[in-house]
Amino acid sequence: MFILVRAATYATLFVGFFLVALPARVLSASGVSAPPAMGVWQAVGLAVGVCGAAIALACIITFVVEGRGTPAPFDPPRRLVAKGPYAVLRNPMYLGAAVAMGGAAVFYQSPGLLGYVAAFLVVTHLFVVAYEEPTLRRTFGHDYEIYCQHVRRWWIA
Repeated sequence: MFILVRAATYATLFVGFFLVALPARVLSASGVSAPPAMGVWQAVGLAVGVCGAAIALACIITFVVEGRGTPAPFDPPRRLVAKGPYAVLRNPMYLGAAVAMGGAAVFYQSPGLLGYVAAFLVVTHLFVVAYEEPTLRRTFGHDYEIYCQHVRRWWIA
């Protein structure tokens, strides 16, 4: 239970800063405000955003249940997580977050927010390659190498 509380706390801080506060600043700086009514773009954006959030939430739960840890780099899973969304893609949490923000970009019809999503993906990729993957190789060794042979980092690479 304590792992779940830690994971929820870290996820809330991450989501609150990178997926709510910073995107809100982007929207504000670009002069975008809430649409006056729900239209087609808002319905599509909301549906996409909910799907992305569901993916990210499934990842957090999988980290807690399967990995016995959290998504935070300073409190990582104790076991290699290769089930659930991680059986399909090595970095589904980041992808879910990007999809959720992409949904917000569609909802607000904001090119600025779409640019933020692109920047988020670039920074995330650099973090994965420079920090996460070497750390996972050191921590889980051969098991991680086998996992990498069977599951793609992203859909395109």
